[in-house]
Amino acid sequence: MRAVVAVIGKDTVGILAKVSGICAECRANVMDVTQTIMQDLFAMTMMIEISELTIDYVDLADKLTKAGNEMGLQVHVMHEDIFNAMHRI
Repeated sequence: MRAVVAVIGKDTVGILAKVSGICAECRANVMDVTQTIMQDLFAMTMMIEISELTIDYVDLADKLTKAGNEMGLQVHVMHEDIFNAMHRI
């Protein structure tokens, strides 16, 4: 099972490290990362493998969202099944 993590906000040092660190501590493997910086706006999309999580998926999503809020970022975590269903329309 996989999930998509989207991060948007003002560019600061350590965004990728913080998000990937939380994934690592919860055993979510980062499979792919795309990021860009447009002037001072940071945008990143990650595909993570969640089949070996040490916590519940909802708890991981909450943890990432909370970390994003603390850094002034919007973080959205979406299970791959929901992501795929939304983009089939």
